[in-house]
Amino acid sequence: MSEPIRMKNNGQISIMLNVNNREKIPDLQKSISPKPLSHEHAILKEIEKEMNSLVGMSQIKKMMKEVYAWIYINKRREEAGLKSGGQVLHMMFKGNPGTGKTTVARLIGKLFHKMDVLPKGHLIEAERADLVGEYIGHTAQKTRDLIKKSAGGILFIDEAYSLGRGGEKDFGKEAIDTLVKHMEDKQNEFILILAGYSQEMDYFLRLNPGLHSRFPLVFHFSDYTANELMEIGHRMLGEKEYTLSKEAEAKLKDHLLYVKGIRGQHFSNGRYVRNQIEKAIRTQAMRLLSEPNLDKNKLTTLISEDFNFSKQS
Repeated sequence: MSEPIRMKNNGQISIMLNVNNREKIPDLQKSISPKPLSHEHAILKEIEKEMNSLVGMSQIKKMMKEVYAWIYINKRREEAGLKSGGQVLHMMFKGNPGTGKTTVARLIGKLFHKMDVLPKGHLIEAERADLVGEYIGHTAQKTRDLIKKSAGGILFIDEAYSLGRGGEKDFGKEAIDTLVKHMEDKQNEFILILAGYSQEMDYFLRLNPGLHSRFPLVFHFSDYTANELMEIGHRMLGEKEYTLSKEAEAKLKDHLLYVKGIRGQHFSNGRYVRNQIEKAIRTQAMRLLSEPNLDKNKLTTLISEDFNFSKQS
């Protein structure tokens, strides 16, 4: 497999997830931690345990450890009286919906809090409507208020490219300018993570000359494979105490393969699987209304007929 981490000319670290090789990647602990970590790395072990509970994302998991190592060694260099490079930790997440971006952002906040990088480590989620106002000056104030709420933690803006859709006269540009200013003035007080589709985010970066250089960490979240989506589905079902019949499992997997192919970047990955499972559970409930004798097997099993995939699914 080719090296997944590439250093661009502008200093960004780009993490590329290889979809075709994802299932062939060795176990994370074997590939990254050949030697047992000492007890002082308990923070890393805790975060890795949570990361390893997530399906796929092997290279994201690897990058989390590299970020930990970067911060840890810098702290040790400071203790030894050595120079330590200034750590700008603003990030950009590129990828389709439902690929785990928000979940990873929460874990990053937890990691940074435990490492004393962030005093709180909380996550403030926002979108265009939370930043853009209705009149001149309103947007800047709304954006500043969000930054204030995220102080000591992470401000996570999903579909960030929507801030630049209205052109020069749109108030979204005011939000971008305000974010850029506070990223510089308060770079040690909060961490900004911008997320969205890859192509749209590339366009968004060109809207303000100061944006690109302020994101040294760029994470690329690839779509899940059909097998990974099925694993996500089984985990969701297990949490709800449901199972799939063999016919239902085959039907769901065939449908996932089909819809992944026709939707491309508009496929919502794990979110799509969750919606289909919840819809099937409701269908099963309606089906069981006419059943005279309900045993545990009937109550917990979703059959093929419970999955109805319309053209709008």
